[in-house]
Amino acid sequence: MEHATTSGLGFAHFLTQTDGVGKLVLATLLLLSIASWYLIVTRTIANALAQKRADAFLETFWNAPSLQVVGAALSSKPADNAFAELAAQAVKASADSVTQGEHKLAAAGGLGEFLTRVLRNGIDKEAAAVEHGLTILASAGSAAPYVGLFGTVWGIYHALVQIGLSGQGTLDKVAGPVGEALIMTALGLAVAIPAVLAYNTFNRRNRVWLARLDAFAHDLYVLTTLGTPARRN
Repeated sequence: MEHATTSGLGFAHFLTQTDGVGKLVLATLLLLSIASWYLIVTRTIANALAQKRADAFLETFWNAPSLQVVGAALSSKPADNAFAELAAQAVKASADSVTQGEHKLAAAGGLGEFLTRVLRNGIDKEAAAVEHGLTILASAGSAAPYVGLFGTVWGIYHALVQIGLSGQGTLDKVAGPVGEALIMTALGLAVAIPAVLAYNTFNRRNRVWLARLDAFAHDLYVLTTLGTPARRN
């Protein structure tokens, strides 16, 4: 009889015994897990594609005879990566400065100031774009363990109340429900650990990506204002 009772314990038994609060905690952890893994998969694919397109563009860019040739190529097809978009903005800023001079308020400070503003805005835009989804990963990584811990505490409380009402407070009657409630803590950690690892990985990738973009912006500035490259990425 004791073996039958023990074999009946487990996650499925816990689900049947938990109340609405416990099920709400489980639903919250499930939603955090789905959101985290969706962002992990989609951001990984997007980052890999962006890196591949950027490498291909930079190879074409540095093999081009002039910035005007690059601008002509960019005008024939839309930019598919941040480096191409930044180069297109630099070419357009240079053309606007030549054709409109200081008649345009944005270019009133001269080509150097106008180009600096355009490049800085382009980098800021890309920085905002690569931050997409990181808030959710950070929230899942920091909140999921506490959500799971709350579920465990609530499950233990709920189990002890039921045991108290039944009048059977022996160790074998208490250990099973308490052990089941600890599943919630394990689920919280299972949600949090991948989210934290992914957040740290994406955060480091973004720092490296934006550093490369900032260096490329400096190259564009030198090429546009002086006509000679400063360095190559």
